[in-house]
Amino acid sequence: MTTRRLLVPAALGAVSVLALAGCASGEAPAATPAAESTVADPIIVVTSTNVYGQIAQEIGGEFVEVTSIVTSGTQDPHSYEASAQDQLTVADADIVVENGGGYDAFIDGLLEASGSDAHVITVAEFSHDWPGEDGAVHDHAEDDATAEPEATAEADDHDHAHDDHAHDDHAHEGEEHAEGDDHAGHDHVEGFNEHVWYDPHTIEHFAEALAEEFAEQRPEDAEAFEANAAAFIDGIADLEAALAEIDAAHAGEAVFVTEPVPVYLAVAAGLENVTPEAFSEAVEEGQDVPPATLLEAMNLLADGDVRVVIANAQTGGAETTQIISDAEGQGIPVIEFSETLPEGQTYLSWMQENITALSDALSE
Repeated sequence: MTTRRLLVPAALGAVSVLALAGCASGEAPAATPAAESTVADPIIVVTSTNVYGQIAQEIGGEFVEVTSIVTSGTQDPHSYEASAQDQLTVADADIVVENGGGYDAFIDGLLEASGSDAHVITVAEFSHDWPGEDGAVHDHAEDDATAEPEATAEADDHDHAHDDHAHDDHAHEGEEHAEGDDHAGHDHVEGFNEHVWYDPHTIEHFAEALAEEFAEQRPEDAEAFEANAAAFIDGIADLEAALAEIDAAHAGEAVFVTEPVPVYLAVAAGLENVTPEAFSEAVEEGQDVPPATLLEAMNLLADGDVRVVIANAQTGGAETTQIISDAEGQGIPVIEFSETLPEGQTYLSWMQENITALSDALSE
């Protein structure tokens, strides 16, 4: 994947000693645990980004020690360069959480280099859009992300097929990495939007699977994990209710996204993404947008149908700047979503803030 252009200065950090394929600039200081565990022999969890780290901490509570590798808004997980310290961190993990879909490929390199025997949870595989062998195993309704809260609750009552999710497939994944396995299936997946943390339903399934894995490793504390997951999932239901309210008021209205980061959330709100695919794909890949595509995008804004423009707060380029400038000049609200968890936020508070910003923009 081509290096993407940051809107903010790159963070300074330790020099990487790993040559990971497909990585460019994006180094950072060695990751440290978000909070030290207060129990003996906690479950050691390593996550690719602080988005998943915060969720793991919330569900694991005092029984886990979580370290997230990418924690800053100045870092782009697509192009993060892992360090020797990151390799040591992964080597000590009991559980490793990656996004998958090519988003955080540095994790695969670390698993291979460290010889880790950690259980690997790949969040993208919980998405109903996942195109691999496990894709759509959760049997989501085609439109359950935009359904009324009552309908969503009924859909959630079914026996989630994630109980049969590929835990066994990953059980010996560490040994496979140690033997130099290429971690097939975790390269960039063409046509798949890997920004799955913006899909609350996917995150619900991830939370359930995480609680189950914690319970397997500490069965004596299973009730605590189950209770924490239930409380978290209640929060997900609140997010879906807020999205349903947007759907009820603004279904079918057009949004323009400078790249695919917010698409899951926009679709869950019943909105139509009218962005030319060639535009958002070029921006995501750090490539120049073809002039004809840029003109098409500018004409979409000029037509007056686009209700809001959503940009990525962490990356961009000249074409993104042009679109934002045009939108502001025409009185179209512009909001920004980020890829990593802002300081002081939880996953739930962050997503609620994004949903509120979207609702407010549509109401202008």
